[in-house]
Amino acid sequence: MATIARTLDDALEPIADGCVLAVPRESSGVPMAATRALIRRDVRRLHLVALPTSTLQADLLIGAGCIETLETSAVSLGEFGPAPRFTAAILAGAIRMLDATCPALHAQFQAAEKGVPFMPLRGLLGSDVLAHRPDWKVSDNPFATNDPVVLLPALKPDVALLHAPLADRAGNVFVGIQREFFTMAHAAQKTIVTVEKIHDGDLLHDPLLAAGTLPGFYVEAIAVAPRGAWPLPLPDHYGIDAAHMAEYARLAATPEGFVQYLDRYVHEKWAA
Repeated sequence: MATIARTLDDALEPIADGCVLAVPRESSGVPMAATRALIRRDVRRLHLVALPTSTLQADLLIGAGCIETLETSAVSLGEFGPAPRFTAAILAGAIRMLDATCPALHAQFQAAEKGVPFMPLRGLLGSDVLAHRPDWKVSDNPFATNDPVVLLPALKPDVALLHAPLADRAGNVFVGIQREFFTMAHAAQKTIVTVEKIHDGDLLHDPLLAAGTLPGFYVEAIAVAPRGAWPLPLPDHYGIDAAHMAEYARLAATPEGFVQYLDRYVHEKWAA
């Protein structure tokens, strides 16, 4: 059963060097307060799995030297341009990149969720990505002839790290319509969640909230982090901070500017 941690750092204790860490897409509820805390803790050699894409979070962690392996289908700042530290790391060969696709990553998490060793998928056939993923196997369909399928190994992270609007004191977490949060929590060995606030009632007994609630027995720890997704959005709560994203894109374009950003917004624990 989940515990409500005294501090954010206490909640993040299971995320150690070399951890396989799963995080959600940029518009679902990205744990940015937790990300900044991980950088301050100087966590290293992470295998980051962004399901299925990432923006600022991956770029920050890469620039800060936290990432050894990145597994995702895309990293960019969207309308604010390329992800500068990701781009620099790829060009320099500073990180190991495992190219993926959105359906492939979802299928791999679903395999882990179901407790099966692999999941079949067709859409990858004929694509160049298979040449770069020797761990993805093309096999014959045992129930038909001349019908190849791709077999994707189950992906079971050490930790899934999420941000959500609410949790109750029993450790249940309201994630709303972000259904991939359920899959991530089911697949991961441990799930850590930051939330905007603690709800006084029982979320699983609320007829309006129960269907969107992740039960506490899937959650290791919860930490309260108001505006914990900032400067990224939290659906139905606040939008993206466009001015801040533009500032990040400008500063992170150079190594010196990125260090300035870290000093200003990460190491000083700047409040949103």
